[in-house]
Amino acid sequence: MNLRYPLLVSTLVAACVFPSLALAEESSKVKELRTQCDRGVAEGCFILGVMYKHGEGVTQDFFQAVELYRKACDGGNAGGCGNLGVMYENGTGVTQDSFQAVAFFRKACDGGKAFGCFNLGRMYANGEGVRQDFAQAVALYRKACDGGDAFGCFNLGAMYANGTGVTQDFAQAVALYRKACNGGVAGGCNNLGWMYAEGTGVKQDFFQAVEFYRKACDGGGARGCGSLGVMYERGTGVRQSNADALNYYGKACDMKSELGCQNYTRLKNKR
Repeated sequence: MNLRYPLLVSTLVAACVFPSLALAEESSKVKELRTQCDRGVAEGCFILGVMYKHGEGVTQDFFQAVELYRKACDGGNAGGCGNLGVMYENGTGVTQDSFQAVAFFRKACDGGKAFGCFNLGRMYANGEGVRQDFAQAVALYRKACDGGDAFGCFNLGAMYANGTGVTQDFAQAVALYRKACNGGVAGGCNNLGWMYAEGTGVKQDFFQAVEFYRKACDGGGARGCGSLGVMYERGTGVRQSNADALNYYGKACDMKSELGCQNYTRLKNKR
């Protein structure tokens, strides 16, 4: 079956959120982290690297971020290895090098970072920096998913839905898309809605489809908004309403969905 939506291919970095601090407090925090890093505390290097990468409390400096991630990785911080892999993959602050990206994603994965396994799985699936190997991609997405990475669950679901690197199994795809959706991946909610709408891998249920499309849309998924618009326009699983359909097509269009824009224009011109 050709699903509407492909694997996620965007690169992820480890999340690191910093509270808003006054400038003096920020400077104190930076000084403290720099001292820790100089003393060999890998976590301090990692956090400071994230700050330089995003310009949090310091002037954004990708080259500094690379060096700090490298120190963190050398000190045994798997998150530093994973984020360094991202920098190499994207060529940010360093010459782009997919082979180096693979090496650092592998270190992150081996160090217990699920997002490292996810990114390494992408590299195997796409044949970037390594020979393409769908079976390896499946194994790595599974490791990522089991480690709590919702994007790993999503991509593993897509592998099962498409029968890529694994025997096609729609029931498994449904279960994995559900995990992804519960983990906040809008694409997982949207694809789960599609499975319910089509009755693929699960009993057909338009009301459930609507709820998952709505969750996808509320989570920032343009396709979820567009699909919800279709349900309202057709009156499938909801009371027919062109006004609501226009609203959701408009939301999809605002999220840069070309199909959403086309449907919005088409339906508006019919009024």
